[in-house]
Amino acid sequence: MILRTLSRVSARTRDLNRLARHVSTLNGCFDESGKVGLILKSSSTDIFQNLALEDWIHDCVDMQRRSVLFLWRNAPVVVIGRHQNPWQECNLELLRRTGIPVARRRSGGGTVYHDLGNINMTFFSSKKKYDRMKNLGVVTGALKALRPNLDVCATERFDIVLNGCYKISGTAARLGRTAAYHHCTLLCSADRSVLSSVLKSSCTGIKSNATPSVPSPVTNLSDHDPTLTPDSLMDAIASRYNKDFDLDSPVLTVDPGSEVLMPGIHKMTSDLKNWDWVYGKTPKFSICTSFMVENTKVGLEIDIKNGFVETCVMDVPHDWLPADFVKEFCSSLTSIRYCPNEFAVAVAAFMRTTSSSPQHVQNTLRLYENIVSVM
Repeated sequence: MILRTLSRVSARTRDLNRLARHVSTLNGCFDESGKVGLILKSSSTDIFQNLALEDWIHDCVDMQRRSVLFLWRNAPVVVIGRHQNPWQECNLELLRRTGIPVARRRSGGGTVYHDLGNINMTFFSSKKKYDRMKNLGVVTGALKALRPNLDVCATERFDIVLNGCYKISGTAARLGRTAAYHHCTLLCSADRSVLSSVLKSSCTGIKSNATPSVPSPVTNLSDHDPTLTPDSLMDAIASRYNKDFDLDSPVLTVDPGSEVLMPGIHKMTSDLKNWDWVYGKTPKFSICTSFMVENTKVGLEIDIKNGFVETCVMDVPHDWLPADFVKEFCSSLTSIRYCPNEFAVAVAAFMRTTSSSPQHVQNTLRLYENIVSVM
């Protein structure tokens, strides 16, 4: 088997570090190893570090002469595709409350939930040799070799399904000028109650051209065979990768937070965490909804571009709040980020600088609370 005991894996890791010190960077390690294929395993469970490592390998390593398999897992996180709308894809209010982050990857595809019960695999190759079905064959072949009784197969959508109906793996990809990577998930023992809760939008009335996810029934492999673990599955996948690609590579553990190994990785990680990337890259969309405040119906229309409020219009009965007051309030909410913190600051500033009665203040705060509920 490819994955060794902890002590032997540590020995392999030390060998990689010694080589890194000799040739300065991970890119140099690839060249120095002389191997046409390598298997890497991340020592980090930070989604932003792992996504940054993917991009670093894609951007900085010459894939014309080699292939790379990268195995990684993450602490709880929701990951959206490059062209998706997080307000449309997940329950942001629940994520904020539970401290689960949202990450936007640089590949396309749909939204997924990761935790330590989910395995991620990234297959790197030249663009010419890019072959998603062959990569998925590594995963299905590993599963069948590990448990021959499992009924698993890849679909035309490049998902992997169990028993013909349950999705256990989804696919996304990034194709560059000369290099490409294809990454996919594998549900082993993820918390499905959290998964189903966070992948439900809390925002109503969205009109958007962003790429929507296609919901599918999912299951964990451990629900069908409790003896399966993430470690045993990564072991089997690494072994099958070596077999299918005619390699003999050990699994080398890499720290995606090492600036010494990967110059520029810290900036790449920081860029992926940036609000302007996670939320600001959302295609332009609008919110058109209504809500009841006590016995008063309020209509709300907001246009959001690059994550910022472009226009805001509210339909409020004049006897509840004067029209000029509502117009001024809406104006105070434009040109700010569409997020609760910035709305709170804007509303507080509006209330400080606007002369209003106690009832108007109370009604305005109720409006704010309802607006935030659709964020």
